[in-house]
Amino acid sequence: MNFWERFEAFITEHEIVIDRPKGSQHPKYPQIVYPLDYGYLKGTTAGDGSGIDVWIGSMDERKITGVVITVDSLKRDSEVKILIGCNEDDKKKILKIVNNSHMSGIIIDNPIIE
Repeated sequence: MNFWERFEAFITEHEIVIDRPKGSQHPKYPQIVYPLDYGYLKGTTAGDGSGIDVWIGSMDERKITGVVITVDSLKRDSEVKILIGCNEDDKKKILKIVNNSHMSGIIIDNPIIE
């Protein structure tokens, strides 16, 4: 299995929990409003000890379209967040959220998705 196939297996085998629906505010930073559904994969573990984060985009097909890698100077950590069904407009919205005064992020597109 390659990198993308392993992540595809994760989203097939684990329930996606949306704990921050589109339009909701961040619990600690209310000025941040989520432009897309945001959640995690139940039964997985990310670097911060919680489930692997996921962004759910506006595409109908629920394939992994990429990952966003973030570095957070406040939390002093780095994370990989899975992008599911995200088109280019969705990705721009995500980058706007993850690039701020204390965090930077980049997106790596899934080359298998055209």
